Amino acid sequence: MSTAAPQHLGTGQQPPGRPSIGELVARISDQFSRILRGELELIQVKAAAKAKKVGAGAAMFAVAGLLGFFALALLITTAVLGLAEALPAWLSALIVAVVLLVIAGIIALVGKKMLQSGEAPSAEETKANLKADLDAVKKGLNS
Repeated sequence: MSTAAPQHLGTGQQPPGRPSIGELVARISDQFSRILRGELELIQVKAAAKAKKVGAGAAMFAVAGLLGFFALALLITTAVLGLAEALPAWLSALIVAVVLLVIAGIIALVGKKMLQSGEAPSAEETKANLKADLDAVKKGLNS
């Protein structure tokens, strides 16, 4: 039995068949970039599928809103025709129209009050928020 060390040890050479450190780093870098590209492709596929579902849901919601509008129009027509049994048709249409205008006016007033109660942020408040953000960024860069 020979206890002599292999010739490649101590000479700075790699044993035959083993990759160098540089080759290993290159392989790791290549594999990491492939993994990242694969993850990005997966995210894109999932986002596209979700966008299709959201689009279909929005379209169905729009169709439901349109059908609801027509149903409301039919209910209003029904109210006019129902009143026309007791009153002349023109008078029943006028009564329903006035009631609808009163309801629309009340809703408009409530909406106006809601808009007035929601105040926009003041310029001073916005400046203070921006200054705080800049200070936080500067602090993060300094540390």
